[in-house]
Amino acid sequence: MSVYLIDSPVDDSHVRLRADVPDIISISVDDLLSIPAEHLVIADVSIYLAHRWPQPTIVLAHNHQGYELVNAWQRGAWAGWIRDQLPDSLAPIIQQLKMQHQHQSDSRDLPAAARLQKRLIPRPLDIPNYQIEHIYQPASALSGDWLDYWMTPDNRLLFYLADVAGHGAASSLLTGWLAAFHGSEHSPQALLSRMNRLLVTQNAGKHITVLCGLLNPVTHHLEWCSAGHYPPPILIHPDRTTEILNSSSFPLGLVTDLTLTTQTTSLEPKSQLLFCSDGAIEIFTGGTSEQLTQLIETLSSRRFDPPDHLTDDLTILSLSRI
Repeated sequence: MSVYLIDSPVDDSHVRLRADVPDIISISVDDLLSIPAEHLVIADVSIYLAHRWPQPTIVLAHNHQGYELVNAWQRGAWAGWIRDQLPDSLAPIIQQLKMQHQHQSDSRDLPAAARLQKRLIPRPLDIPNYQIEHIYQPASALSGDWLDYWMTPDNRLLFYLADVAGHGAASSLLTGWLAAFHGSEHSPQALLSRMNRLLVTQNAGKHITVLCGLLNPVTHHLEWCSAGHYPPPILIHPDRTTEILNSSSFPLGLVTDLTLTTQTTSLEPKSQLLFCSDGAIEIFTGGTSEQLTQLIETLSSRRFDPPDHLTDDLTILSLSRI
C-alpha cells in the first residue's frame, strides 16, 4: 500500500513528510485514476473538497481552516493534520492507518462487535421532570458515532454525542475508547480537555467532533460546548419554534491547546434539546444549510423518520423537560 501526496503549497510540512516517509510519491489529481482505491493519499484539504476520491485520505490544513477540516471528515477523510503542528513520528501513524484500512476487509467478527458496541450504550436514566432518549443507527455493522451520559456527584446530568472522523471499522474502534470515559469527569470542559489531551499525546491518527452538555435538573440550568461538531445543538421551545445553539472550537485531537467556549441557557417546561450526528442531515437533499433546515423542520414537527439504509452513521441524543 503506497502513500501519495497531492498538494499545491510547498512548505515545512513537505519537509517533515519526506523525512518521515521517504517513499512518498508526489502526483496530480489527474493521476488518481491510475491509483488503486486501497492506496493512501495525503492531500491539501481544499483540493480534497474540490475533487474527492475513493482512496483513504489524510488532509493537510492551515490553522484557519477548521471548517474545511470538519467538512473533509464529514465527506470521508480519515484524518486531518494542521501543517505547522504535524504529529510526532508520522511514519508509525501512517502505518497504523494503512493496517486499519487493510483489516476493514475482515468482517468475520463484525456481528459480535456490533452487539458489544450497542451494549456499551448507557441505559435510560430516571431523572425527575426529564426524559433522555436516543436514536443510534449505524450505516453498517459498526458505528463511528458515540453517545454517553451519567449523573455527576452533585446530581447534575453530563451528556455528550461524538462523531469520529472518517468511516468504517477504523473509526468505530475509537468508540470503545470513548466508552472508557464514562463517569470520569464532572463538567464538559474537563471531559473534552482530557479527551483531547489523550488523543494528541497518543497520536491516535483520528479526530473527533463532540457536543457536550451539563444539566442541573433542579434549577434547569444548562451549559454546553462544541468541539468542531456539525450540526449544532437544536433547541425546540414549548411552542415548537426552534433555536440553533452555536458554539464551536477545533475538533478533539487536532491541537494541543484546545480552547472551548461554554454557552448557557435554561430549559423551559415542554422544551427539548437535540444533539445530532452529521448522518442526521445527510438523509436530506440540497446543500448543508438546506439539509439542516429540513432536519430542524422534521424534528420540530415530530415527523423525523430515518430510512433503513444509510450512507453515514446516524445518532440523535434527545433531552426533554416534561
